[in-house]
Amino acid sequence: MGPEVPLDRTRGVLRPDELPRFTRAEPVGAASELVEWYWVPEWDLPPGVPSCQSVLSYPAANLVIDVEEVTLHGATTRLSHRTLIDSGWAVGALLRPAGFAGLAADTAELVDSERRIGAIDLRTRVARAMRGGLIAEATGIVGHWLVDRIGAPTPEMRLANEMARLLMTDATVLRVEDAAARLNVSVRTLQRLAHRTVGLPPAAMTRRRRLQEAAQRVREHPDEPLSAIAAQLGYTDQAHLANDFRNVLGFTASSYRG
Repeated sequence: MGPEVPLDRTRGVLRPDELPRFTRAEPVGAASELVEWYWVPEWDLPPGVPSCQSVLSYPAANLVIDVEEVTLHGATTRLSHRTLIDSGWAVGALLRPAGFAGLAADTAELVDSERRIGAIDLRTRVARAMRGGLIAEATGIVGHWLVDRIGAPTPEMRLANEMARLLMTDATVLRVEDAAARLNVSVRTLQRLAHRTVGLPPAAMTRRRRLQEAAQRVREHPDEPLSAIAAQLGYTDQAHLANDFRNVLGFTASSYRG
């Protein structure tokens, strides 16, 4: 077993100093098999002053409840943007594979896409809690709703959860073969499992983890050579890291560093 890197709650947020009020909460009880964590932004901006947030999301789905609707967002393959205006809130759940597969049978079709869910009662109850400033109650409502709707994960879904944990936290897992051996399954089995429960191939998940870590290192360690960051994170060379930045983020590592 390689060194496990805990899931960093700010990893993937490219400008964390520009975030609105942002709360993260842990799932409790049975919901912990379906949800990695809850994220709750709240904002109250001056009129005519928008806030644009850029996020390199985890390779996972999100269930999002706001004042207007409930949406299921599939995994993303590119940088996502959201512009906040006026005042508002959202309650999101970063779903584990068991949670996503329990809500959608076509996980791959939701990659880089979203779908509205007809859950009026869920939205109403969450909105009532948020109006009262009760974030813990709001996230608890979401957790109970997911457990009631999905039920207990199957052994296959628990294996998918373990797959995602391994791919997103173990820095020594650089190839699909590494993950398959660690989970004692074939590469083909692992690829099928990822396709059914995340919508992305395992290799895409490890590439996203590596780019998230690289962006965080570039931002937090301005004096560290890019060549050293590339080598430590398993890139072939600095050019490989540079290509990842340009192709996925749309800017260079040097310009991000400022």
